Amino acid sequence: MTDVFEGRRVLLVSTNYAPERTGIAPYSTLTAEHLAALGADVDVLTGMPHYPEWRIHSEYQGRWRTVENRRGVRVHRRRSFVPRRQTALFRAAYETSFLAHGSIRPPTGRPDVVISQMPTLAGGVIGGRLARRHGVPHVVVVQDLMGAAAAQSGIGGGGRVASLVAGVEARVLRGAVLTGVVHESFVDRVTAMGVPGPRVRVVPNWAHVPSPTGDRRAVRARLDWSDEEFVLLHAGNMGLKQGLEVLVEMARIAARDTPRLRIVLMGDGSRRAHLEHLAAGLPNLTFLPPVPDADFPDVLAAADVLAVTQRASVLDMSLPSKLTSYFASGRPVVASVAADGGTAQEVRRSAAGVVVPAEDPEALHGTVAGLMRDPGGSAALGAHGPAYVRQRLSPEAGLGRITAMLSEALAR
Repeated sequence: MTDVFEGRRVLLVSTNYAPERTGIAPYSTLTAEHLAALGADVDVLTGMPHYPEWRIHSEYQGRWRTVENRRGVRVHRRRSFVPRRQTALFRAAYETSFLAHGSIRPPTGRPDVVISQMPTLAGGVIGGRLARRHGVPHVVVVQDLMGAAAAQSGIGGGGRVASLVAGVEARVLRGAVLTGVVHESFVDRVTAMGVPGPRVRVVPNWAHVPSPTGDRRAVRARLDWSDEEFVLLHAGNMGLKQGLEVLVEMARIAARDTPRLRIVLMGDGSRRAHLEHLAAGLPNLTFLPPVPDADFPDVLAAADVLAVTQRASVLDMSLPSKLTSYFASGRPVVASVAADGGTAQEVRRSAAGVVVPAEDPEALHGTVAGLMRDPGGSAALGAHGPAYVRQRLSPEAGLGRITAMLSEALAR
């Protein structure tokens, strides 16, 4: 199958790409680099690095267009408006500016296939236009569903624009030769948009971080986590849909009832300043900046339990990319999410964690306190994660599913 790509030209459209290290960027980056390693001539159309801080990285400030070569991939960057605050109006400006700049100055030359990474609606529109212009297949990989996100994520004004966004999204997906979704919970919504079931493929994300190798006690000492503390860590984006306020409220309960429990929020995002304000004065809640990639697996493994949280309204629009890294760490996962959503399904299937009701700090605290009292059971839960990664979420399996979908599109 791999010789299918020798000499082929592939265009990947994604607003997020390396050097961004979280969210969908690792998947768009590894996909492009994998195709280049298979002999394809790969171009990427992307934005200036800005996620999860929602601030353009300092080395790209003041630049409107760049072309750079990263690991055999030509990366074409186009500047767009990057909002510090997430509202429907600001998100529309973000999408519209990338759509305009990317459409005016796309990479030159005719690709053999175009692949768009969504949730960015503009990326799907640009990919579809370029595929039609050149008469080549368009393949979409859906990481988040934008219409559902507008309705479910709690973004200001999102409900009013959800139907409009969903309509554009549906046209993009219906026009694609194949649509990949990262979880089967997305399939019904995608087919309800009018995408024929035979054109939908489930292509789960893979664990893109290595297994931890550091000395756990040394890492904890470096982070100033004592042996007596039980550390709950949330690592990743601090945005609206994460609903991280539940961890702040849980910290208030723990400060009174569970003094050994420390809550740590590590990362960045549009809601970090708001969360820091809410947490002012809490002695058991600390914030950490993102750590270098090389240290990330060891920091996850140094915690006692890993938290994934979502607003109760988030059902079938998003699957947190952090889950794959969490599972690989060998630590148990506590998921404060909607019971019927894709995130809950994935945690249950892995057998590596516990699902508790979303936005319920009392339930979350009770579950974590129970894990504190049962170290053996906690360790047994965590041990299921690496096994699940080896079975289902290895990079080889994930990239193999992507290349198989692209090979099918080229054959059509």
